[in-house]
Amino acid sequence: MLRSVSCVGRLFVLIILGFLWVFVLIVLLRRGLVNVVRKLIKLLNEFGGVKYGDFTLSSGEKSSYYIDIKAVCTEPVFLREVAREISGELGGVDRVAGVALGGVPLVTAVSLESEVPYLMIRKEEKGYGTNDRIEGSYSVGDSAVIIEDVTTTGNSVLDGIKALRDAGLSVDRAFTVVDRESGAIENLQENGVELKAVISVSELVNR
Repeated sequence: MLRSVSCVGRLFVLIILGFLWVFVLIVLLRRGLVNVVRKLIKLLNEFGGVKYGDFTLSSGEKSSYYIDIKAVCTEPVFLREVAREISGELGGVDRVAGVALGGVPLVTAVSLESEVPYLMIRKEEKGYGTNDRIEGSYSVGDSAVIIEDVTTTGNSVLDGIKALRDAGLSVDRAFTVVDRESGAIENLQENGVELKAVISVSELVNR
């Protein structure tokens, strides 16, 4: 009887230690994510990626600030950090895809980091040659993740997703470096796509 109680006690201790270890692991992972976000925010500000004034966005909306990712995507240190963050979330995907122009340097960096082949999506058909919107090799049925620099309503991402789906690829996830929190997540969700943002604009603006 005493031996049985002792075994139960040890089991209880092991369970408690297991929960503590999981808790510590979660805390460490969250700290790591927070540190990455802070570093990217610092780099965005350092390289002029956040501008304040009167701007008209591609969606036609007016804004008092502009996220100029293209000004930062020429910096290797920024691309490297973004690529590491997104690559760790890819899972088993066949292709990563980026919409020209802003998504191309990002998807190239992610491809190099993850060793997953990438595709480039033109804004419109070339009008010559193969007349394709998608550049790169793929097979019908391949799974793809689309990567964008900044999302507002998400319409440009949806256009890229449509091009991929029309070509026979499967797309149910997308990544954006900065989400302006203006409906993109909800818009993509309604179309069967989960959008993950590395940085939300509320974390970035005025910091």
